[in-house]
Amino acid sequence: MAITSANQLELLQTAEAVAREKMIDPGLVIEAMEDSLARAAKSRYGAEMDIRVSIDRKTGNARFTRVRTVVEDEALENYQAQFTVRDAKPYFEARKDARWLRDGAPLTDFAGGPQVGDIFEEQVPPVELGRIAAQSAKQVILQRVREAERDRQYEEFKDRAGTIINGVVKREEYGNIIVDVGRGEAILRRNEKIGRESYRPNDRIRAYVKDVRREARGPQIFLSRTDPQFMAELFKMEVPEIYDGVIEIKAVARDPGSRAKIAVISYDNSIDPVGACVGMRGSRVQAVVGELQGEKIDIIPWSEDQATFLVNALQPAEVAKVVVDEDGGNRIEVVVPEEQLSLAIGRRGQNVRLASQLTGLDIDILTEEEESKRRQAEFNARTQLFMDTLDLDEFFAQLLVAEGFTNLEEVAYVDLDELLSIEGVDEGTAEELQARARDHLEAANRAALEKARELGAEDSLIEFEGLTPQMVEALAKDGIKTLEDFATCADWELAGGWTTQNGQRTKDDGILEPFGVSLEQAQDMVMTARVMLGWVDPDELHPASDGDETQVEEAGV
Repeated sequence: MAITSANQLELLQTAEAVAREKMIDPGLVIEAMEDSLARAAKSRYGAEMDIRVSIDRKTGNARFTRVRTVVEDEALENYQAQFTVRDAKPYFEARKDARWLRDGAPLTDFAGGPQVGDIFEEQVPPVELGRIAAQSAKQVILQRVREAERDRQYEEFKDRAGTIINGVVKREEYGNIIVDVGRGEAILRRNEKIGRESYRPNDRIRAYVKDVRREARGPQIFLSRTDPQFMAELFKMEVPEIYDGVIEIKAVARDPGSRAKIAVISYDNSIDPVGACVGMRGSRVQAVVGELQGEKIDIIPWSEDQATFLVNALQPAEVAKVVVDEDGGNRIEVVVPEEQLSLAIGRRGQNVRLASQLTGLDIDILTEEEESKRRQAEFNARTQLFMDTLDLDEFFAQLLVAEGFTNLEEVAYVDLDELLSIEGVDEGTAEELQARARDHLEAANRAALEKARELGAEDSLIEFEGLTPQMVEALAKDGIKTLEDFATCADWELAGGWTTQNGQRTKDDGILEPFGVSLEQAQDMVMTARVMLGWVDPDELHPASDGDETQVEEAGV
């Protein structure tokens, strides 16, 4: 089939029809045709030639041209597609049935002769497409159309990640559901389905677009019905106040198919956020519950106060007391009456687990009796510590504990007036207490330092500012004996952290965690060690300015 004998307008009509069917730009189809015709021409004229085809967008006329580029003598590699300045001169002077381009534009001034980089184009006769060439051209066009269709699908769906989409079930593959979402297919993996829900072909389905990825086989659209944000988006659809921004969903925690908690806040004092989400006679929340296969939902008012928010999150259990971690960590203790313990924990720990996910806190639940026993045990342990180390009788040791002293460092280095404020303690007694505490601490430091040296700790580590002899001993026991060893540590290895695997949070103990070293302190010490060793340029460090808050995520989470 000769291209000259083809109906040229039919070529354009075919491109328009394919573009409409695949919902892509007709220009992409024509470019694919040009590419396929160029490949066919190369098979006729020679693979080393640079043959290009351009199809007129109005008439459908196809123009075949051979392109050659002017190069330096030493750069000549393919004489069929390149030539030197000397070899180009005859063509430059003749200029018959050809045109020259310089810097991408047609050349009009030929006085200076050809230059390196000039492009010479000459028209060549169109080729006849045999059966094999025609089939090859068809494959090229189909491939280009498929690529254009994939790009169009990706561009369409990439901005829909994080939203809810409606679709129709097409088929099931190994427990995964393939969903027709209009102009593409999406996959709902079996671990993203709620409970044991099953679908048949042509069932309508609503799901959350969790991720859209560009892959070689086309865009991959991943759906989820278990993601916490699926429930948040459902509430946004059912509650106009959330959609309008008057009410905001601050946190969501789900046990898919069973129970969920959602924390909301209203920015309009006249609107109750919980009531708005529940709706008249529960109509709004029931619409969400119905979509989530009967999942029970606790709607909780969000609060900036950590303790208040936690009390709300543990509903319907009643909380007697909340003990916040004094070091500002994420661990928090909740004290409940004995009869509320099972309700606070929930079936298989569900209630406290969801409350922990909602608040981002590690929650320890104690009964009032357990808390009383634990506090008594702590009181007795501290009393015994002061009796053993300061050579005090039980009454005096208990007096120190009752006044809030918890360790020897507080006694040794506290302002003398704080000891004098204790009833029955005069200046001489206070000075004697501090002297005994300091002597004991110094003896403990010497012993720890001696043990650390026995374990192989070097002076570079021992003399590092911020590490006590007991810390150095603990590091040496763990095989960290030099400043170089210390500088290679991760902050969570020193301060501890939490790792989440398969939805289960696991505690990682830190080497210096028993000494109260936080993640921020561990980060600072490790970076200081790296600067001292020359591993890090101090000028590249940008500490937060006054007033900035540096948030450190839990390691491994």
